[in-house]
Amino acid sequence: MDQDPPRPPEDDEGAVELPIDGTLDLHTFNPRETRELVPVYLEECRSRGILDVRIIHGKGQGVQREIVHGILKRHPGVISFGHPTDAGSWGATVVELAPRGEP
Repeated sequence: MDQDPPRPPEDDEGAVELPIDGTLDLHTFNPRETRELVPVYLEECRSRGILDVRIIHGKGQGVQREIVHGILKRHPGVISFGHPTDAGSWGATVVELAPRGEP
């Protein structure tokens, strides 16, 4: 029987508390949440001065990666993005963000 991946803890109102540390692991979320989640996470990183972000989307068939890359191409705060040079290169994307106050 398939089990849902563990989700981050919820606050008293049922909202998910997401740690903002520069690494977003999409495995813990429903893929339908990606389009809304990624831009919000990026903006929260920018507001905290976290300008180097790693988004873990998994390897799979590349559908989630393409969704993430499409978001990054359109996001005005993204300076650049690509695959990291470490062992998890195809399962993650690294993002360089502009500081808040810039695009």
